[in-house]
Amino acid sequence: MELSPLAPRIAALSLGAIPVSYALNHVSVLSHPLGVVLASILILALLLVAIHSLSHGEISYDPLYAVFSVFAFTSVVDLLLSLQEDGYVAGLMEFYTKEGEPYLRTAHGIFICYWDGTVHYLLYLAMAGAIHKRKRYRNLGLYWLGSFIMSVLVFFPGNILGKYSSEIRPAFVLIIPYMLVLCWASMRVFNQSRAPTCCPPTMVQEEQKKGLLQRPADLALVLYLILAGLFTLFRGLVVLDCPTDACFVYIYQYEPYLRDPVAYPKVQMLVYTFYMLPFFGLAAYALVVPGCSWLPDWALVFAGAIGQAQFSHMGASLHPRTPFTYRVPDDAWACFFGCNLLYALGPHLLAYRCLRQPAFFLHPPPPGTLAPDKKRQ
Repeated sequence: MELSPLAPRIAALSLGAIPVSYALNHVSVLSHPLGVVLASILILALLLVAIHSLSHGEISYDPLYAVFSVFAFTSVVDLLLSLQEDGYVAGLMEFYTKEGEPYLRTAHGIFICYWDGTVHYLLYLAMAGAIHKRKRYRNLGLYWLGSFIMSVLVFFPGNILGKYSSEIRPAFVLIIPYMLVLCWASMRVFNQSRAPTCCPPTMVQEEQKKGLLQRPADLALVLYLILAGLFTLFRGLVVLDCPTDACFVYIYQYEPYLRDPVAYPKVQMLVYTFYMLPFFGLAAYALVVPGCSWLPDWALVFAGAIGQAQFSHMGASLHPRTPFTYRVPDDAWACFFGCNLLYALGPHLLAYRCLRQPAFFLHPPPPGTLAPDKKRQ
């Protein structure tokens, strides 16, 4: 989607996070955890005032414009944090990782910040640009929602259950407004009207008459969903300490990161088991039975979710911040990378297929709709 003329203005405003972070890093009061929380709230309030004064018309048209603008600012902060932890920059975010959220120093924390500072940042600019041009951004919003929800579902329970649970600071309470905004944004994005489809009733009827064997791409996707579902169940059993030899070999020779006491990989596999596994089954059903109009939307949501999750999981499995014992062994690197990359790629191919050729998933045309066309013939 083309960025609007206002998107660069939002980008410029978000880049203000760089001097702000540098200045706050040298304020002595931020050496106290409560000072970090108060400073964060003050900055967000001032940022909202600035956004409202610059973009009152856009906010009146769609209040999510303000949300995307604020989140673009926090995305730049997250990118600075990850670059600092990897040693590319210095003197910007030490105060926050020390007194605000020390669990962001973990490999998982670093990679969710990379994702937020790149993929989410571009999505915020694109969606804000769409609002300025009064265009739809529902598909982008659904992908962002899936990605954002997955990040929250894994990161915050992992903070409570993992080895960093004793280092939770007052900044952790900022999750409450995040969750409230997420619920509100979800409802607004889903309630947006869908883009009109260019599928005439005759095309819908012809597509829905085809069996699975006549749709080789769908057949390949169904086979993928079955295999991905089995892989999801297997890794769920692995983190639940299944005593079988296969689980023991896998966790020690292929993905030892699943044993890391930070708890993020365990929570990630359980989220996969309880959410991705049912979706794989339902999606396979929707590729066989025509008229499942819910699949295109939810395929986008789950594509965003698994994209964020696999990026963080794969990156953390290989990152030097992860103890050597829990990193992927050199002789298993190709197998680990190949399986996890395919696991991430499949839902994106499914979403692309649903958006590219949606006729199979549309509601069947009502009886009598095709009668006039037949008479003309």
